[in-house]
Amino acid sequence: MKTEIEVKNQSTVREKMLYTTSFVTSRDGTTIGYRELGQGPGLVVVHGTMESAQSHMQLAEALADTFTVYLPDRRGRGLSGPYSDDYSLQKDVEDLDALLAKTGAHYVFGVSAGALSCLQAALTLPAIHKASIFDPPLIINGSISTDFLARYDKEIAEGDVVSALVTGMLGSQMGPPIFNSIPRWFLKLLTKMMMASEEKNANGDYVSMRMLAPTMHSDLQLAVETEGKVESFGAIHTEMLLLGAAKSPTYFKVALDALEKVLPHAKRIEFPGLNHGASGNTNRGGKPERVAQELRRFFV
Repeated sequence: MKTEIEVKNQSTVREKMLYTTSFVTSRDGTTIGYRELGQGPGLVVVHGTMESAQSHMQLAEALADTFTVYLPDRRGRGLSGPYSDDYSLQKDVEDLDALLAKTGAHYVFGVSAGALSCLQAALTLPAIHKASIFDPPLIINGSISTDFLARYDKEIAEGDVVSALVTGMLGSQMGPPIFNSIPRWFLKLLTKMMMASEEKNANGDYVSMRMLAPTMHSDLQLAVETEGKVESFGAIHTEMLLLGAAKSPTYFKVALDALEKVLPHAKRIEFPGLNHGASGNTNRGGKPERVAQELRRFFV
């Protein structure tokens, strides 16, 4: 049996709210780092693609008066260890299981790729009493193609991070519709400028887009792994809150439609006027206070 590593450092959030940084060891020995803040019942927030624990700090702040919020870095980024060659959805579940066992938390909220982890965990982990997910990228009857993954992988292998990010953004439909009519060279220029600005202003344990770029492969593999398995989630008996944003790409809505039909204890809410980044920090277009309001109602 692996023993836990626990190290705590004090950091400041907006110069007012303190959080601690701690670590837990997953079943295969991988270290999973996480941030903790607030007080009350434990709620684990599992971030999505091209994100890290820091991406939902403002959401955690908004919830910290009611919950003890745990923000893990998923494998391959931030405080956590690297992906293993046999990485799969089950590894994410094991990471979450280790964190729940250590903290005693019983509530989970998963965003995008992190929503897939929370779905599978709700199916198999009795420690989860309630779960909420936001925009899970479940592929339903070819609702989105993953053919772009081959080009993305090639560009990452060649070290062309800018091109890979553009390929991933276009393929996953994460940019506004107008991006489809903008020349690729111009999108690369915009992405390069954005990365340069971000890296210039980054400090401390900030996880940049350049650092996150290689993790997109593994998150897309989770979507491939769960394709055609929506019916299996009908065995989840945990109370579920399904969240989505009106301006998110259509395939997220298709996934939520399918889940709403199969989950026996699910409530569905859509945020008008918001997009896929709704739960994240405001500097990335998020509206964390609005998402926090619904999470508080559900988990209290």
